[in-house]
Amino acid sequence: MSPTTFRVISADSHVNAPIEMWREYLPAAFRDRAPRLERTDEGDFEVFEGQRKPISRMAAQAGTRPEEYTTTVRRFDEVRPGGWDPATRIEDQEIDGVDAEVLFGSVGEAPLGSADPALARASFTAYNRWLADFCRHDPARLIGMAYIPCDDPDDAIKEARDAASWGLRGAVIPHVPGTGEWRDEAWAPFFRTLTELGWAAHLHVSSGNRRLRPAGSSSPGFGRGDEFMNHLVNTKLEMPLSLGKLVLGGVLAAHPDLKVVSVEGQIGWVPFWKYYIDHVYEKHRWWTQTHLPERPSFYADRQVWFTFMEDPPGIEARHRCGIERIMWSNDYPHSETTWPHSQKIVSDIFESVPADEVRRIVRENCQELYGI
Repeated sequence: MSPTTFRVISADSHVNAPIEMWREYLPAAFRDRAPRLERTDEGDFEVFEGQRKPISRMAAQAGTRPEEYTTTVRRFDEVRPGGWDPATRIEDQEIDGVDAEVLFGSVGEAPLGSADPALARASFTAYNRWLADFCRHDPARLIGMAYIPCDDPDDAIKEARDAASWGLRGAVIPHVPGTGEWRDEAWAPFFRTLTELGWAAHLHVSSGNRRLRPAGSSSPGFGRGDEFMNHLVNTKLEMPLSLGKLVLGGVLAAHPDLKVVSVEGQIGWVPFWKYYIDHVYEKHRWWTQTHLPERPSFYADRQVWFTFMEDPPGIEARHRCGIERIMWSNDYPHSETTWPHSQKIVSDIFESVPADEVRRIVRENCQELYGI
């Protein structure tokens, strides 16, 4: 059976909240300080906290050929509205042969990067409420992931419970919490809450991983092209470090029902990572006093899922990754998206893979994890 004889589900797609949304969804006390869209003869600009920026295109490249990529656009409506309009999004799913998408926002520390911690915190709730309304258009095809503020465990628990009551289906957490470490007992009630909700915890590349970087380092933004491209590679390679904190730190052993998803990290590195965490554990467990009931890879195999877009080396190593733990995605509408050619790309990269394995990777694993 050819992979193109059945439709696919994307385990990692994105929405782009419109600028005007913030004035509607932020608490009244912050609305006058919300970002606003300024339309001028020279183009459209986003104005926020004293900065006036052109409209970014890097998170909205769907339908653009790579040789035509630009970092900004002159007008807001030059990018596809499927990033913020749910009816158009369903139309774009049909074009791509996609039955449903698991939806994430723009990556970063908070949905709205404000210098004011109170405003940044309020942006989590505002974004989650907007996303819940977006997904309400078609809950069977639009599966929203809530962004959870993780500076305080009690606050994180409250936001997760609220977001679940609005219909969202999983938690996006930073690679490291704002206070302490994930292995700390203070965070155990939060992980118990996620399992009670039936939610997976999602680590998306570039989301809240600043403490993993050396002091003084930062994202290169869109400056030098070589730095930007190397940064994209680096976001994938940071993922095993973050997962290692959960595995070697004993979080997965302590919470056997907790499910964790590595989002957009690709999969070619997974077999080496699983081998090497076992290797270093056997070498260094004694003097470090690190003792787990099972080998580290046991918990990775039991509780971690991985998403990818185009990763031929990973597909070749799919059995060592775990056929039931890897999930394809189209990354719509970001710059790595396969839209609108997902069916052809899936057919090409899975050409030599048995159809039952293809179906599991591009559809069934995601259905089972999220109850789609």
